[in-house]
Amino acid sequence: MPKNTYKIAVVQLNLNNTPENNLKKCIQWVKDAAKQGAEVISLPELYSSHYFCQSEDVSNFELAEPLYSTSFNAFSALAKELGVVIIVPFFEKRMAGVYHNSAYIIDTDGSEAGLYRKMHIPDDPHFYEKFYFTPGDIGFKSFPTKKGNIGTLICWDQWYPEAARLTALQGAEVLFYPTAIGWHPQEKAEFGENQQGAWMNVMRGHAVANGVYVAAANRIGLEQYLPDTNGIEFWGSSFIAGPQGEILAQASVDQEEILMAEVDLSLQENVRQNWPFLRDRRIDKYGDITKRVID
Repeated sequence: MPKNTYKIAVVQLNLNNTPENNLKKCIQWVKDAAKQGAEVISLPELYSSHYFCQSEDVSNFELAEPLYSTSFNAFSALAKELGVVIIVPFFEKRMAGVYHNSAYIIDTDGSEAGLYRKMHIPDDPHFYEKFYFTPGDIGFKSFPTKKGNIGTLICWDQWYPEAARLTALQGAEVLFYPTAIGWHPQEKAEFGENQQGAWMNVMRGHAVANGVYVAAANRIGLEQYLPDTNGIEFWGSSFIAGPQGEILAQASVDQEEILMAEVDLSLQENVRQNWPFLRDRRIDKYGDITKRVID
């Protein structure tokens, strides 16, 4: 049975365009996190390559992998070796012409505790994800593992309270957000502080509204691999928040790091008893939430 407390970690990394090197690097960082006591460990979004969605280029589909191949085999063996849960975000090739931005949740015995496919797909300048990814079709899930109940969403999902709520209502104790988000360098001076603040605030709000822990794993570094562009400066700042939105750990904007915090289910229950937001939901009045707009 899962115990009443367990330690979670997010790994903040600089990643490049060589999948083999990124795999070796991430394996070592997961080992380091486990050595420090982490029991559930998350990598950043699309761990195996640079953030290729800066352009629409069919050659990037070569970075995708079928289910239960390279990434699953490597991290399944590692999870079993270390006795930890690992969240592995990867570029999934479902079939010819159908690809997803996905994440494995791998349990301590190396088995698959679950699969998540990113539900909300952005299409912004240099975040051209709609070109590559089919929206997820298996919904929002909480995954029981031998360490605890884990909810995994991915990056753009982090802006949607509906996603956090539906995952929390299924029993997730922690919402993990593997992420690849950063500044357009030419906009950083004017908009950067507000953009980064909004990113943190919305997820801290999910923690408060649902009485859950939230853990965001971002990447770092300027990825300027396209000619005649400014690239994206990934802002790091990975963090773990508690069920009242309190920051338990936060990373720098530019260093590779392991962040760790303890999930305390007794604290979570106490917070929910004193702030009974889930109890007081007016579920009889929320039908219109499924409409695009209320005209």
